Amino acid sequence: MKNPQVKRAIARWQTWWIRLFVLTVLVSTVVPLPVPRPWDLALTAVPLVLAFVRAPRSPRPAVDLAPPVHGRWVALNSPGTAVPSHGVRAYGQTYAVDLLRPSPGAPATIGWSLRTRPPESYPCFGAPVLAMAPGTVIRATDTQRDHRSRDTWPALLWMMTVEAFARELAGVSRILGNHVIVEHDDGTWAAYAHLRHGSAQVRPGDRVTAGRQLAEVGNTGNTSEPHLHVQLMDDPHPPAAAGIPMRWPALITDGDDRDPRWATGEPKPTAQPGFPQNGQVLEVVQPRACRH
Repeated sequence: MKNPQVKRAIARWQTWWIRLFVLTVLVSTVVPLPVPRPWDLALTAVPLVLAFVRAPRSPRPAVDLAPPVHGRWVALNSPGTAVPSHGVRAYGQTYAVDLLRPSPGAPATIGWSLRTRPPESYPCFGAPVLAMAPGTVIRATDTQRDHRSRDTWPALLWMMTVEAFARELAGVSRILGNHVIVEHDDGTWAAYAHLRHGSAQVRPGDRVTAGRQLAEVGNTGNTSEPHLHVQLMDDPHPPAAAGIPMRWPALITDGDDRDPRWATGEPKPTAQPGFPQNGQVLEVVQPRACRH
C-alpha cells in the first residue's frame, strides 16, 4: 500500500478492524456466511489484515525535549537498544521508552509466584510526570484504577494473553491506561501513559510549559508494574500515529551504571544513537518540576 494517507486512515481504525474480525469469526461459527468457499475465509481475513496496517514512518529527526521525570530512573524497552523499542510500530510507539526507578534488592529474574504486589510497594508509584515541551493538553484521563503487579510468570502470561486480548478489543485507552496527550507548538504530540488513578493535574485545553506536572506515575493499562511510558508522535491519535525519536539533553548517564534487572545486552543495529539503553540508570541534571 503506497498511499500514506490511506495507510494512516486505515490504521486509525485498528481497534474496529480487530472487533470486526472477532465478530465475523463468531457469527460464521453460528451462521455460515452466504458466500462460497474460499470467499468466506477471505472475508473473515480482510479485517484481520487491515488491523495490521500501520501509519507511514515519520521522516522527522529526533526532537530535543526536557525529560518527563526528575531524579534517578532506569530505562527499559528503550529505542537506545532497539527500534522499534517495544517490538512493534503500533500505536505510535516506535521510539517509546519506559521509565521506572531503581529497586535495590529486587529479584533479577522473574519468578513463578502466584502472589502479586500492590502498586504502592514500587518506588516510582506516585512520582511526578512532567511535560517535556510547551503545548496544549488535548486529552487527560485518570478514571481507571491502579491494578496489582503482573511481574511473575503466571501473572505475565495472563497479562500477555487474556488481558492483552481484552484491552485490544476495548481500545487504545485501555492499553495506555490513564494518560495525557499534549500537542506541542512544533506540531508533535507527546503521550504519557499508565498514570495513577485520580492524579491528573491538567485538563483538555490547558496550556502547559516544559516541566509542568501533568500527573503521577501509576499502574493502569497494559502494565506489569508501575512505570511511565512516554512517546512522541506525528498524530494526536496513537493508532494513526508514527513515532518520532526523542532526545533528552538534560540527563546524566553513566554507561557502567546499569540495573541488572533490566539490562538486555548490546544495542542492535537499529538502535537510536545517544539515547539511554535498556537497564541504563539516568538522572536529570536540573529537575524542572513545578506545580500549578
